[in-house]
Amino acid sequence: MKITEDWIVAQAPNATAVQNGRKLSQKGSFSQLGRTEDALLFWAECAGSGKNPYHTSIDFTNEDTPTCRCSCPSRQFPCKHAVGLMFEILAQKPFAVAQVPDDLAEKRAKQAAKVAKKEKEAQTPEKPKRTNNAAKVKKIKKQLEGLEKAEQMVSDLLFHGLGTLTGSSAKSYEKLAKDLGSYYLVGAQTAFIRLANEVEKIQKNTEKTDYQEAIRILIRLNAMLQKSKAFLQEKLDKKEYDMEDNLLYEALGGIWKLDELEKIGSFQEDAQLVQLSFDVLFDDAKKEYIDRGYWMNLDNGNIYQTCNYRPIKALKYIKAEDTCFEVVHVPKLFYYPGSGNQRVRWDGCTMEPMDSRTLEKVIQFAQTDWAQVIKQVKNEIKNTLSEKYLAVAIGFHKIGKVQDELVLENQKGERIILRDRVADGEDHASVRNLEWLPDMEQKENQVLFGFMFYDSKDARLCMQPYSIITKEQIFRLQY
Repeated sequence: MKITEDWIVAQAPNATAVQNGRKLSQKGSFSQLGRTEDALLFWAECAGSGKNPYHTSIDFTNEDTPTCRCSCPSRQFPCKHAVGLMFEILAQKPFAVAQVPDDLAEKRAKQAAKVAKKEKEAQTPEKPKRTNNAAKVKKIKKQLEGLEKAEQMVSDLLFHGLGTLTGSSAKSYEKLAKDLGSYYLVGAQTAFIRLANEVEKIQKNTEKTDYQEAIRILIRLNAMLQKSKAFLQEKLDKKEYDMEDNLLYEALGGIWKLDELEKIGSFQEDAQLVQLSFDVLFDDAKKEYIDRGYWMNLDNGNIYQTCNYRPIKALKYIKAEDTCFEVVHVPKLFYYPGSGNQRVRWDGCTMEPMDSRTLEKVIQFAQTDWAQVIKQVKNEIKNTLSEKYLAVAIGFHKIGKVQDELVLENQKGERIILRDRVADGEDHASVRNLEWLPDMEQKENQVLFGFMFYDSKDARLCMQPYSIITKEQIFRLQY
């Protein structure tokens, strides 16, 4: 197992654990460093605040998901001591080949027994599980009942106008929106909160009178309610109650598990990914941070996204994601139903440094037919349930200014205006960063990755730049 700093960052629960682990290694807190001859197990003692040191180990028997163990009371996983041991390995400290400590050998044996049992169970024909259709029917009927209430709320808003969403009226809608949770309609509930927040912003800011974003949310909500109602009713009529490859399942508030995605065939084996950009958003409606990465699949050039959700109430318990500069090898890549930049997840991976051949592959997958790209973007944003942007990687001839705006131009002289998406906020502005690039070479005959979107301000398709990809490296304009 080859350890890199990016790999350590990917394993750590947060940046603080990385910083603390690095400090433990740098100040020599580790002693009694040992390893097995096959270099699959490393262990050491780490000085803590108490009299006795902590016993820390990392087991690479399963390379994709190494097992970290520590005797400390930390609730973070892996703890800072395990992260520090990773830095010891990275620094090639002198680990002596030795016999595995008895307590650690016992834990490894129990772990191996569990894995063997799981493998045996996987090979044994699974008995068909009894399907509780009655419970599924009950849930669908409850959801349909909630959709009726939600539709009435939308009808009232369309009839009386968004301006009425204030005072006692706003509180009534807020209560009704909360009630949608008991109808298993978390998606609709979030949409109502998002709508109320947008209207409240407008009403607090007397200079802002543009209800366009609020109207867009309302239209999307109305479409979701109509399509969801038809979707659920069809399930009842056909007596087919299982999940399926349909975007509406998640729009209604459903949460996919990896085994469920595997069951419907939404996965790819042995995938290689390169991260093109990374950022962190805050969703005010859900009160959570979203660590968002965009990745190119080196097998087919598809661009996917990863989303790591961190609710404010659980920030200390959920690992924060970070920028990745290496090639990620995923044994099994799971992708969510939908179109555009589908969300993907995986359980375990290995990493290797990115080289020029990898970057050449990314560049080869960049789209050069701008007319085709624009067609794809228009088809995507026309879908009322999709995001109003599409992440793309396109080849360009040069970046320059026309009047006061930066534009992208190809060899044919076709141009795309470069603008920031207002919806993501000022902290995500990136167009201005183009002017800080080291030299003009990055602005000529390269690949630009970013979001193409429709700007209602002047009815133009624009692009927000996130990264410039060259044969030497990926220049990130955000994080």
